[in-house]
Amino acid sequence: MGTSGARVVGRMVDTARYPLAAPTGADWKYVVSRTRRELHNTGCSILPGFIRPSRCEELQQECATIAPAAYYEVETVNAYNIAPEVTLPADHPGSVAMLRGNAFVARDRIPEDFIIHRLYTDELFQRFIADCFGLDRIHELADPLAGLCLNVVMPGTEHPWHFDTNEFAVSLLTREPRAGGVFEYCPDIRSAQAENFDDVRAVLAGRGEHLIRRLSLRPGDLQLFKGRYSMHRVSSVHGDTARHSAIFAYSERHGVVGSVARTRQLFGRVLPQHLAADGNAVRVDRLLD
Repeated sequence: MGTSGARVVGRMVDTARYPLAAPTGADWKYVVSRTRRELHNTGCSILPGFIRPSRCEELQQECATIAPAAYYEVETVNAYNIAPEVTLPADHPGSVAMLRGNAFVARDRIPEDFIIHRLYTDELFQRFIADCFGLDRIHELADPLAGLCLNVVMPGTEHPWHFDTNEFAVSLLTREPRAGGVFEYCPDIRSAQAENFDDVRAVLAGRGEHLIRRLSLRPGDLQLFKGRYSMHRVSSVHGDTARHSAIFAYSERHGVVGSVARTRQLFGRVLPQHLAADGNAVRVDRLLD
């Protein structure tokens, strides 16, 4: 693991800033400690310039070549992914409808020699991510579509307010838009014990500015985020350039596969693995979604 993983991260990651090739060293421990502190305080940590500057153009071009393979389906959604036909009280935040225009390129459309694919499967990278989240180990999703994907937000569209199913998420910006496309989030707006509908409703109604944080991201920046309890979105993209970001999906549990309904919604198709695993989803809490 050490030699092979060190070669992968050494070619792709700015190891002068992020010493992934030395997982027992003082510099590794310093970066991990800082990242953990930021995740604890705000639910989010940005590792700027994670990818070597000399590889950023290659990273951008690779992802641009597969972006046309994204599944596009503009649909009406809500922050909890409750089916539109479900009747909710008028003042329930789940009754606030939004248009989701972002699209996803599934893992089976991403070549294995691409930078994002090689990083996703690299054991040193996984060990680093696990350490940053304070976990003994993380697993790649067994889901053949959702384990790794490219999120594409075209001009005039957005990824509206939502919560993640997983407690943590890892993403890498590969191309920034001309304007807009800002990552916005509300740290710990809910907890495992409380939905806190009042604050969620305030944000959705445009009255929760004091609850929102915004991040400026550049291509090559790695983002670690606790999105289960922090509502978040990517604001509308403007100009003539789409926003691209790779999403690395890991889990504390082995063998995780997405639901049939959610997989069809995001990728427009399901595979035998999804049908076989349907109905066996495990949640870490009893929240609405």
